[in-house]
Amino acid sequence: QVQLVESGGGLVQPGGSLRLSCAASGSIFRNYVMGWFRQAPGKQRDLVARLTNGGITNYADSVKGRFTISRDNAKNTVYLQMDSLKPEDTAVYYCHAHNIVYMRDYWGQGTQVTVSS
Repeated sequence: QVQLVESGGGLVQPGGSLRLSCAASGSIFRNYVMGWFRQAPGKQRDLVARLTNGGITNYADSVKGRFTISRDNAKNTVYLQMDSLKPEDTAVYYCHAHNIVYMRDYWGQGTQVTVSS
């Protein structure tokens, strides 16, 4: 079992930056593939970025070159650095953890990101 708590969302102007954080507790962090998903109103929840413990990443095409996912295993935290933000990045962002031993998935409560002038 793992608990995920996101922080760092908010309102930002187009072209601005935000950094989201997700603190994990309750389990062995290195056993998880960590990721960020987002869901805009009326749309499905989609993968934004994912990072394995071995450092393998993958990104949605729409955020490549603008977003960077990273993790600090000592702090049990995963980050999403978001640069050059666009209005279409507006969504609720969810932290996700996939346990590679027990093949289970966990979600954070979500944090709102709004990109608007």
